[in-house]
Amino acid sequence: MITEQKTANGFQYIEIENKSCTAKVALQGGHLFHYQQHGQKPLLWVSSKSHFKEGKAIRGGIPICWPWFGKHSADPTLPQHGFARTSTFELLEVKERDENSTELTLLMLSSAETHTLWPYQFQLLLHITVGQTLSLALTSRNCDTKPFTISSALHSYFAVSEIGDVSVKGLEGKEYWNALTGDCEIQQGSIHIREEVDRVYQQTTDPLQLSDADRSVRISSAGSASAVVWNPWKEKSAKMGDMENDAYRTMLCIETANALQDARTVLPGEEHTLQLRLTAAAVK
Repeated sequence: MITEQKTANGFQYIEIENKSCTAKVALQGGHLFHYQQHGQKPLLWVSSKSHFKEGKAIRGGIPICWPWFGKHSADPTLPQHGFARTSTFELLEVKERDENSTELTLLMLSSAETHTLWPYQFQLLLHITVGQTLSLALTSRNCDTKPFTISSALHSYFAVSEIGDVSVKGLEGKEYWNALTGDCEIQQGSIHIREEVDRVYQQTTDPLQLSDADRSVRISSAGSASAVVWNPWKEKSAKMGDMENDAYRTMLCIETANALQDARTVLPGEEHTLQLRLTAAAVK
């Protein structure tokens, strides 16, 4: 079952409930900001200070970074992480395959407004499947007469019990760009968060495993050969207006991406799909 909802200030979102889970998706940004299997804790972290307001990105859930990741390479005055996360999507279709699974398709089209930020004609389709697993597929279609290059991310914020109990496996031996130092380094062993971390890993091929004290999450991707791991730690959390001072303790971003060398060029009439699949299980 899905219902259309609004916050007190008129911010629109879709609420989904089936036999497996509940979920919430904002029409602004096609932003999935809640997913919770029945009997389990929410999988995604959302800041209690997050803006649910037109034109403001939600801090948490799974924002869509598109058509560029991070700062624009040529014009730093353009929006951080592109314009998709603050643009309005249209709900195209809802399918309930069975009592345990619900599929949504959302669409954003190029317009005169997007053309002032990025001079291409496009269709951006987002397919979300919520059930015993959570899947997202972001498809970029080139409707222009010239090729375009995109960098992007499904910027997943995971809720964790305590950051000191977390480990991430699957990136051992991978090269990463350390955004804090500007250096390229090699990952030694599993990832443990003991300080601020902001890394873009390249040549990622295997599923990743996020392990917490009471839950493990398998992170599978397709159409991606890069991943971002981010935690702001103490000082940066305290400086961010839409995060609690101690937010770093209960969240970790592991982003399925097309970032840096993994940017993708899409020819006219062709498309590229970035896919993410999350499977969570309680630790026994």
